Amino acid sequence: MRPRLRHRSAAPLLALGLVLGAAGTAAAHVEVGSPTAQALAVDAEVAFSAEGESSTAGITDVKVVLPTGLTPADLTLAKAPAGWTFTPTAEGFTVAGPALAPGTAAEWTVRVLQLPDAASLVFKTLVDYSDGHTDRWIELPQGDTKPQHPAPVLALTPAAPGARALPTDGVTLSASASASPPASASGSPSASGSGSAPAVAAGGGADGGGTTAVVLGAVAGVAVLAALVVLVLRRRKSAS
Repeated sequence: MRPRLRHRSAAPLLALGLVLGAAGTAAAHVEVGSPTAQALAVDAEVAFSAEGESSTAGITDVKVVLPTGLTPADLTLAKAPAGWTFTPTAEGFTVAGPALAPGTAAEWTVRVLQLPDAASLVFKTLVDYSDGHTDRWIELPQGDTKPQHPAPVLALTPAAPGARALPTDGVTLSASASASPPASASGSPSASGSGSAPAVAAGGGADGGGTTAVVLGAVAGVAVLAALVVLVLRRRKSAS
């Protein structure tokens, strides 16, 4: 009877262990949060945490794909593990450095120039380990189905009343470009003429002076040669 009792008691424990193990696997993910999670918030800090799933390998780098409305130029690294650096990429950025201890979460914070005017931001993330394994947290919910490897999502509250998007480089450049045509149109011929004429005149003066010197040198050479010819002829006449 005892063996049977032991067998029966072991079954629930085994089931519980499997449930806890599955829960632990499902709980491992990448999280994102911000104390200023509001649309159009300026100079907002966004914190990430990628859990270390491996007991034998440590996280070496994390690649993040930025959502629409954010570019790598909008971000600066505010906090990261010791020795880790921030590198912009074509789709977002990478934080990388010495491998963390196995099971240690990679935590870093970026400062964002301005959050987009959106309800939520999805940051698809790849977590690389020292043994070459990669965790891909890039899946989005499909209906009522929860993904096994969900991408971290930052929910944003509506923008504050009167909040506006900051001007971008493109706007600044277009504004300066639109301002330049009237200036050139108002005095394009005269401005270009007055601007180029001094340069041409300066170059012309220099060239003219050089030409004059050459001509004078040639004339002097001819005069000297003529004098020599005359001197030779006189000597011949006197000798005869």
